[in-house]
Amino acid sequence: MTLSRLVFRSMRKNLKQYYLYFFALIFSVTLCFSFTTLQYNPSVVEALRLSGTASAGFTVASYILYVIITLFVLYASQLFMKRRSKEIGLYQLIGMTKGLVVRLIALENIVLFILAVCIGMILGFLSSRLFAMILMKLLEIDFVIQLSFSQEALKQSVIIFAILLVVIILQLVWMVRRVSLLSLFSAAKQADERVKRFSIFQSVVGLLGLLLIAFGYYQSTLLFDVEKQGIFNNLFLHMIIILGSTVLGTFLFFRYSVSLIMNLIRAKKSGHLKVRDVMAVTPIMHRMKGNSKSLTLITILTGLAVGIMSLSYISYYSAGENARQVSPYDYILLNNQGTEFIDQLEREGIEFEQDTYQISNVMLDISELVSNHLKEITLVSGDSETTVVSLSDFQQVAPDVQLEKGEALITSYVSVLAEVLPIHPGRDIKVKAGESEIPLYITDVREDNLVSGRVTMGSPILVVTDETFDKIRLDNAAEEFKFTSQIGINLADSKDTEKAEEIYQNLADKRAIANESNDDSFIQQSYEEVRKNNITSLGLTIFVTAFLGLAFLLTTGSILYFKQMAEAEEERESYKILRKIGFSTNDLLKGIYAKQAFNFGMPLAIGLLHSYFAVKSGWFLFGSELVAPLVITMTLYVIMYTMFAILSIQYYKRVVKESL
Repeated sequence: MTLSRLVFRSMRKNLKQYYLYFFALIFSVTLCFSFTTLQYNPSVVEALRLSGTASAGFTVASYILYVIITLFVLYASQLFMKRRSKEIGLYQLIGMTKGLVVRLIALENIVLFILAVCIGMILGFLSSRLFAMILMKLLEIDFVIQLSFSQEALKQSVIIFAILLVVIILQLVWMVRRVSLLSLFSAAKQADERVKRFSIFQSVVGLLGLLLIAFGYYQSTLLFDVEKQGIFNNLFLHMIIILGSTVLGTFLFFRYSVSLIMNLIRAKKSGHLKVRDVMAVTPIMHRMKGNSKSLTLITILTGLAVGIMSLSYISYYSAGENARQVSPYDYILLNNQGTEFIDQLEREGIEFEQDTYQISNVMLDISELVSNHLKEITLVSGDSETTVVSLSDFQQVAPDVQLEKGEALITSYVSVLAEVLPIHPGRDIKVKAGESEIPLYITDVREDNLVSGRVTMGSPILVVTDETFDKIRLDNAAEEFKFTSQIGINLADSKDTEKAEEIYQNLADKRAIANESNDDSFIQQSYEEVRKNNITSLGLTIFVTAFLGLAFLLTTGSILYFKQMAEAEEERESYKILRKIGFSTNDLLKGIYAKQAFNFGMPLAIGLLHSYFAVKSGWFLFGSELVAPLVITMTLYVIMYTMFAILSIQYYKRVVKESL
């Protein structure tokens, strides 16, 4: 029999095992080729007008995707070879040399790779247009995307998978030539590490794993808490401690803590174990312990992917809210420049609401409003220029607010500074206007956005009584301020936005405010301009991170699925014995359901907890909304993992039904 004929007969015989490996290869090629095709699609390049930064982002994401896919395919190949170890051993027993076995398996891999690359590239080419349309939707760009075949994408994909094929063949050569014949017959039953008898020491270490995870979570809540953490000199060290304790705790959890919990459950039953316990508790205890390294990696990758996707989505989701902090009104006219805009809105019959503010400035030491502990931190000491508006102007947005003589409130304190450095009302302060010092009592701290971010420069706004405001303006009479008034305009109907935007842009020159140097001028952007700029800058980021997150998700879920399939094959003989002594299929499946819920649910649950505390520690650096983006991202991961768990259960069902 020729070698080529033997290869095809072997592939036909191992079709049930090959389809899993074949799927992994097709999936990898599809992801890789669709992303690189998208990157070099002329329609996408034209629509995005890719800057150097955006192009570099695509390139970096491509390399990350290559690493993810390489590790995934290598792991799938290793698992596949484990399942065929007995077959490789039998080939050698019947007289085939190791060299011939290597050529046989290598030819099979080459055939599989050629087929998978061809199919994957076709699917990747077709799916690239779908991903491009999703990208355009995220960026809110109305553009027709055309399918375009990229030779550069083809070249990159062929190179990466050719290198991967060489590495897999070298991996095969190492396995066949360096591993003994006896070990080949037992390779499929080997876990990551040999499991020994559980001891008191291991119980203590298992408890330590839980404590380390809890310690990491607690420290993450203090990461940006200045009152408890102090100044930021040790921020990097603090992050390293959190990361180290969480990762080590995760490993110890899977290595020892799960076995500790299962031992306690088994001890509580006093030896009265049901078939569900035999099918679930004992396998979980030993499998989870033996595969702790891979489960730790899967959990960390899950937490990392969910965390990155959540932070990106928080930024994208908060684009509108962040734009409101820069432009609190749909349109803003500063220093009464460009009032022709109001006249043209009236001529066009566009209904709107208008608020007018008089603006002044004082010097305010924000440290007077922080806790006594923070007053000792020099980081927050010193006067800074703060925008002031009168109570009557502020009542345009908050008509119920009242102030007595000598009282004031602070508003627009919603930035990152508000999270890191909270201030407290009910305190006496002194502000400086010109040469005068004015004592004030702060009654409240609010979040209302009133004045353009270009005017406040991210600082809070001080609201004072009309009498105090007049005194401040009088004291500042000798001072020259760039911004002295603001007119805020909100449209009554969003349908008029397009027409109003056109008018606003046509009057850009008349709205311009010269800088002190007179070399350049400032033109206030509309809310819609700022929002779209945010969407444009963040849309590409959320798309790339979501794509990489999808790769992480499918990779980790597939690895868990592959491991469960391998375990199902190993336990086939146990199912035969249990069926012969009288247990029904339903009895066995009850234990399998519990086992799969634990195998998929535990890495997912721990990974989601990791991502939650990581995101919770610093989400305010990325946006203004936490709950919705985090819940949406986590829900997608739960749904995908549930699908993998269902597929795993279906495979177990087939194995159980075939056990007699």
